[in-house]
Amino acid sequence: MSETASLFALLRQSADGPTVDAIERSVAEGADHQLCRINPLAFAARYGLDEENVVAAFLHAARIGMFDMAWNVLCPACGGVLDTNATLKTVQKAEYTCALCADSYEPTLDEMVDVTFTVSPRLRRIAAHDPKSLPLTEYYRQLYWGSGVHLPENYDETVNAFIIDHVELAPGEKGVLSIQLPPEFVIVFEPITHSAQFIDVQGEPTRERQTLSLTFDREHMHNQTLQMQPGPLRLSLENRTDMRVLPSVCIAGEALHEMLGRRQPFLTAKRLLSNQTFRDLYRTDTLDVDQRLKITSLTFLFTDLRGSTELYERVGDLVAFDLVKAHFHVLQNIVASEAGAVVKTIGDAVMATFPTPDRAVSAALRMREAMRDLNSSNDREDLILKIGLHEGPCIAVTLNERQDYFGQTVNLASRVQGLADTQAIFATGPVVEDRKTADLLKSRALAPESRNVALRGIEREVRVYAIP
Repeated sequence: MSETASLFALLRQSADGPTVDAIERSVAEGADHQLCRINPLAFAARYGLDEENVVAAFLHAARIGMFDMAWNVLCPACGGVLDTNATLKTVQKAEYTCALCADSYEPTLDEMVDVTFTVSPRLRRIAAHDPKSLPLTEYYRQLYWGSGVHLPENYDETVNAFIIDHVELAPGEKGVLSIQLPPEFVIVFEPITHSAQFIDVQGEPTRERQTLSLTFDREHMHNQTLQMQPGPLRLSLENRTDMRVLPSVCIAGEALHEMLGRRQPFLTAKRLLSNQTFRDLYRTDTLDVDQRLKITSLTFLFTDLRGSTELYERVGDLVAFDLVKAHFHVLQNIVASEAGAVVKTIGDAVMATFPTPDRAVSAALRMREAMRDLNSSNDREDLILKIGLHEGPCIAVTLNERQDYFGQTVNLASRVQGLADTQAIFATGPVVEDRKTADLLKSRALAPESRNVALRGIEREVRVYAIP
């Protein structure tokens, strides 16, 4: 059996069968660019597969060396990759600058870090394994644009509509481009050093040749916008880096903006950190101990068993332990099926995260029903689950050798769970007022009742909803 066949046989032991079949078919038949920085969500849509199964399959495949996983820091405006990392631990900058957009951004795990998978040379060698071999248009497609940019089928035609000219320069090499400047806003952009020169071309056309000299190094990413006239331009370029550069002259017009405006969902770092398969496979190998990364929106779910101490007294340690263990198993399965992850258990309590409020509420409703079924199967009412939910910003950290979360959102979610004294689910306004959550509750004919409450450690009163 070949190594490729052996690896796919190993993957089938832990991943969904139809998903593995689609990955194997893609590796055998897909174009090179389809195997570089694969977007799992787009892959799922292309093959009609469940997103969670696809994400899990690629995670397992990366763990056994079939794919290389990358954490790409994106420009939220243009979708370009500002930095790529083999691990989240190396996302250390306080700020990332996009020369193409002439703006800087503080990294967040919501929409600025996407996670992609590139086929390993062990399975198949593709052009992107040797980036120096990629021509400009393929470098843009495979390495510059993030997986959230939905590139069109007529990609080459689209790119040629906004690139006036380009040249490849080896280290230390000089070159000249002679072009005709159109009356448009023009950018001389170099994607490897990520440097740009803006040219505002306006005024009366001229026949006199204009000149401009640009040098590429690692220090100057962006220069002041120049004004020039429509007409001939002699553009002198010099590469002072130790790698090749690919400067191109682009029209920042409708064709470029239309292409960059085509977006698709992608696997964000936030979603992956809240994925149970990822947490099970990678555990502490995610963030450095001193690393702090912001998440602008994450939904937290806390549960606890009401009267668990009395439960042990009433039914005995052995029976109670089996019931509590069964309850943990049920909750973890529900959390995972709703794209969430169990962060930790504390005694009889569970702390879980979800990428969106509606998935958390769906999980909470299923948990409540599952406890009713579990009680019914045991002909008793021993397992009464208290559930609280809250959504908001937080910081991803490593605590006690575990990937965890810190911040007021976490504290508030825990306090809300403490309010629960019946089988009602307690959630804050940001959770219940979410549009998808509202649709979910309406479909279940559930009408939450609101009230303002004072929570320990929280200065202001908080609007909390009880979901009956």
